[in-house]
Amino acid sequence: MAKAIQQKKTPNPLAPERVAAVLDTLQKTYPNAVCALTHRNAFELTIATILSAQTTDVTVNKVTPELFRMYPTPKKLGEAPLPEIERIIRSTGFYRAKAKNIQSAAKVLVERFGGKVPQTIEEMIQLPGVARKTANVVLGSWYGIASGVVVDTHVLRLSRRLELTRETDPVKVERDLEKVIPQNHWIQFSHEMIHHGRQVCIARKPRCVDCSLETLCNSVDKTWSSR
Repeated sequence: MAKAIQQKKTPNPLAPERVAAVLDTLQKTYPNAVCALTHRNAFELTIATILSAQTTDVTVNKVTPELFRMYPTPKKLGEAPLPEIERIIRSTGFYRAKAKNIQSAAKVLVERFGGKVPQTIEEMIQLPGVARKTANVVLGSWYGIASGVVVDTHVLRLSRRLELTRETDPVKVERDLEKVIPQNHWIQFSHEMIHHGRQVCIARKPRCVDCSLETLCNSVDKTWSSR
């Protein structure tokens, strides 16, 4: 029988030893965590990440095979009929705005960057539809460049539950995480947190009884406690 849950305060949630324990546990729990968006190159990952806004990676992975089969390069996507792009990506939601963004991003890649996805966050955010999160995803997952911490809904929710931040704005959350997470962990940390958020620490009813981080967590919405 589960013990009654009593909310406790973590003495110092940002203590280096606690953060190290969180990182170690995540790494052991998800040793092979990678980006869930299907892609073969930086261009495909950029477009897929733009499409992933307000929808699931599963949905994006269903539409990108046809999209990239028909328009495999920035040049071809930039020249594609907009209604055809809209048709292909319709199920991802906000498809008209997304179609304009991915086509405009493709054109900028051709006109400004010679058809190649740049390797700095300053250049990446020049692409329509690309903000810090998308730039961090591409730079980290494809180029292996730790330009920042990817903060999606899962990373934001889990970071607050683990008391790594009190912020709600993704940019502010990213800044907080960068202060306590060593830079050489930024890329994997995001992958691991996203996997954990999807599989265990879900939004409405976290599966605390199955959580490898449970003993390190004192979140107010825990559904089970071993202590």
